Amino acid sequence: MSALTPRPGIMKIAPYVPGKDSVEGKQTIAKLSSNEGALGPSPKAMAAYAAVAADLHRYPDGDCSGLRAAIGRHYGLDPARIVCGAGSDELLNLLVRAYCGPGDQLLYSQYGFMMYPINALGVGAQPVAAPEKNYRTDIDGLLAEVTDRTRVVCLANPNNPTGSYVTKDDVRRLHAGLPKNVLLIIDAAYAEYVSKNDYEAGVELVDGAENVVMTRTFSKIYGLGGLRLGWMYGPAGVIDVLSRLRQPFNVNAAAQAAGIAALADLAHTDASRANNDTWLPWLAAELGQLGLAPRASVGNFVLVGFGSKDRAAAANDWMMNDGLIPRMVGGYGLPDHLRITIGTESEVRAVKESLARFVAAGK
Repeated sequence: MSALTPRPGIMKIAPYVPGKDSVEGKQTIAKLSSNEGALGPSPKAMAAYAAVAADLHRYPDGDCSGLRAAIGRHYGLDPARIVCGAGSDELLNLLVRAYCGPGDQLLYSQYGFMMYPINALGVGAQPVAAPEKNYRTDIDGLLAEVTDRTRVVCLANPNNPTGSYVTKDDVRRLHAGLPKNVLLIIDAAYAEYVSKNDYEAGVELVDGAENVVMTRTFSKIYGLGGLRLGWMYGPAGVIDVLSRLRQPFNVNAAAQAAGIAALADLAHTDASRANNDTWLPWLAAELGQLGLAPRASVGNFVLVGFGSKDRAAAANDWMMNDGLIPRMVGGYGLPDHLRITIGTESEVRAVKESLARFVAAGK
C-alpha cells in the first residue's frame, strides 16, 4: 500500500469518459458522440496550422496576443479582458481552482456538464446539483440551493447534454440573486449555434458585473476540438487572477494560428451554422414521428428519449452496429436517453434510417 494520500475529494471523482470514436469490427460511418463540428475545420485554419510546422522548435506567444486581438475584433470585445486556454475545459478548471476550495460549494444544474462536479471535487469542494424542470435549468431551483458556502455557480447555456437554454432575462435574474462573493460562470460553448432573440451569450452581463465570466470554445462550430483551444471574457480582476494561475505557454502555436484563421473564415462558419439550422430540426421531427422523444435543442446535437434504460442501450447497440456512434448519457443521470450530434446531411439521414429500422423491428 502506498503511503501517498491524494487531496480530499479526488478519489470520489468518477473519471470522465469521452464519447466513443470507433466501433470494433465495424466501419465507422459517423462519429456523433462528441458534438464536433459537422463540416470539420476551416480550410484556412488547416493551412494556418500547417504553416507553423517549420517553427515548432519555438515557444508560442505566451500571452496569445494575436489570438486575443482576433477574438476581440470578431466579437467586439476588449482583448485585455480575454484570456485563452487549452480548451474552455482548462479555463473552467482554473476558475474553480482560483475561487473554490475545501468547505466551499460549487452549484450547477442537474444535467449540467459533467466537468463541473469533477472540478469541484478536485479542489476538495462540494458539488451541489439543483433539480431541473423539463430538462431545462430552473433558475429558482438554483437560487434555492445557494448558501453561505456557495462560491461558484456554473451555468451551461446552452446546456450539454440537454440542448436547452435559458433566456438572457433569466440569467440576469440568477445573477441578481447571487451574493457578490459568488462567481457566476456562463459556459457558452454552443453560443454560435443559437439564433433565439431572447438569448445572450453572456457578454452584456460580464460588461456590467465584477463576478461574472463567460467561457467559449473553438471545439464546436469552428471544428478545432483536436487542438484544444478556448477563451474566456471577464472582468479585469478575474483576468488578472487567471493570468497568474495559468501555465506560461498553455496554448500551443499551431492552435493560436488556426484559431485566428478560423475566426476570419466567415463563409465556413456560416456554412456550419446553416447545416445545423437545416438538419437539427429535420432529425428532431423525423425521430418524433418514429415515436421517440427528441428534446428541444439549440445546440448542434439532440437528446433523444427512448422510454427506458434498456431500450436506450439497445438503440445504442443497434446504431453502433450500423457504424453510427451516439453518446450514452447515463453518467449525466439520463440512462434512458442518447445524445446524437448533428452531422452532415448523409450522416443525419443515416441516423434516421437506422432508428426507423430499430423501431420497425419492435425494439
